[in-house]
Amino acid sequence: MKAQRLFQVLGLLDEDLIDEAWTYVPEKKASLLRRSPWLRGAAVAACCAVMCTFGFFYLVTGGFRGMGSAAPETAAPETAADSADAGNSSGGSGSTADFLSYAGPVLPLTTLESGMGLTAQRSLTWDFAPGSYDDGSPRQWGALVTDDYTLTNPTGSDISVTALYPVTGSLAGLGTMTPEVTVNGSAAEVTLYAGGYAGTFGDANDTGGSTWNLAGPYSWEDYAALLDDESFLQDALKSGPAMEIPVTVYRFSDFSAPHKTYDAATQAVEFTIDTSATTILSYGFNGLTSDAETGWRRYDYFVPDGIRNESEQKMLIVLGEDLSGYTLQGYANGACEDPISGVSCTVIREETTLSAVVTELCRAELSQHTDESQWPGLSQLPLPLYEKAAAELLSEYGLLSDTPMDRYTDGRLEDLLWDALAVDRVLYLAVPVTIPAGDSTSLSITFWKEPSYDFGGSGTGREGLQGFEILTAAGSDLNFTGQTTAIVHADGVEILEQDLGFSPEDDGTFVPLDLTRDVYTLVIRPRTRSE
Repeated sequence: MKAQRLFQVLGLLDEDLIDEAWTYVPEKKASLLRRSPWLRGAAVAACCAVMCTFGFFYLVTGGFRGMGSAAPETAAPETAADSADAGNSSGGSGSTADFLSYAGPVLPLTTLESGMGLTAQRSLTWDFAPGSYDDGSPRQWGALVTDDYTLTNPTGSDISVTALYPVTGSLAGLGTMTPEVTVNGSAAEVTLYAGGYAGTFGDANDTGGSTWNLAGPYSWEDYAALLDDESFLQDALKSGPAMEIPVTVYRFSDFSAPHKTYDAATQAVEFTIDTSATTILSYGFNGLTSDAETGWRRYDYFVPDGIRNESEQKMLIVLGEDLSGYTLQGYANGACEDPISGVSCTVIREETTLSAVVTELCRAELSQHTDESQWPGLSQLPLPLYEKAAAELLSEYGLLSDTPMDRYTDGRLEDLLWDALAVDRVLYLAVPVTIPAGDSTSLSITFWKEPSYDFGGSGTGREGLQGFEILTAAGSDLNFTGQTTAIVHADGVEILEQDLGFSPEDDGTFVPLDLTRDVYTLVIRPRTRSE
């Protein structure tokens, strides 16, 4: 199933399936710092600089084309001598968490309904057939995973359930995974859910209790803990937080500036607010300077010139008391120290709801990601799913939270909306399944699985290796009678670490898994052409 078709069939489950009750308290916060003007490209570059901590570098590098496609350029293949240093053994460490970019494990199937009396048999296949770069040159990167299940109904009555298959990843990466689901060999219509952000805030680079950086998830235990928390799945099935909050929006358009004289001409809007009564969100602005004691603020943006990659959609969203007034001033550059004339714009004030604003901006963000080579199918992502992810970040970690994270205290919605697409989470593929009385039904899920890896030049000695994990039971209500796994098309890879019991000659041979073990690990290295 191609990415565009995938997003056309992925929808949202009926909201009546699970009742919900959301509460939220708008928090009034003021920025304490001058934020230097910066563009979306700079934001992405900053993300790239710390991806070894976050573990989702692939989301900002792009370029993956399914199983076997191009890895990030930093994940260069090692030499055979280098791989030997990583340890060539049949007994793995039991985790790939030591990799700098952690991709998460392959998780087991579960069902929405519990205690139905079903039994399950699982057979998981790792397909390491090589893929290619966009130019056609061969490249082994990741694996095509086929996770097969046989659900058996030993009772005397038909049993209907909603099968839920969890995959680790992000909304932005879903089109690259291109998951397909079949029931008894026929393609099934899939309903997609997205669990909340799977990590936390504040990593080793933060000091003094800062929560500026995204942190984790870093290990299979992090995912297992999420899935063992029943509320995580329940929240994934619900609608997002209600955003029917009255807001006043100031839209900026019809920009003009003396660009021939000032190639970084900047427009600034200044005003003073009562921070206990007013909260400001922004979109399309590059800089913010504020005084927490007086409530004075200055938002600024580079005046669009048709050349710089500068959004022409610029908004200030006011929650609570409206602005009592504002002033506009042009400057020679983003430092806002040299006033100039000839800078102008049109400002339109309107009253609407935060829900309408979030919908508009989510649609705008998706419209920017139409490059299929970098973001396969992202423009086809169901808008309600994206809106929910954005609303969750805004209400749980943004300025609608009682305790907003430092990352979002500036109220920059473009940052939050990007994170909603990019952060690691558990995505659920839901399929209705009926198992006849005394009979069995087969269910198969196929998707491309990104590996965990170390960046080239990191000096870890494991650059070029690819790590994978299988969890046998985490979060699943199924009664498994057995699980097996196999590798196919393994000629192009060398197994360096494992605890699965594979032998080099076992291509296509299924080996049993011990259901009392939580996790199994596999680490491979792509072979060079000379090997």
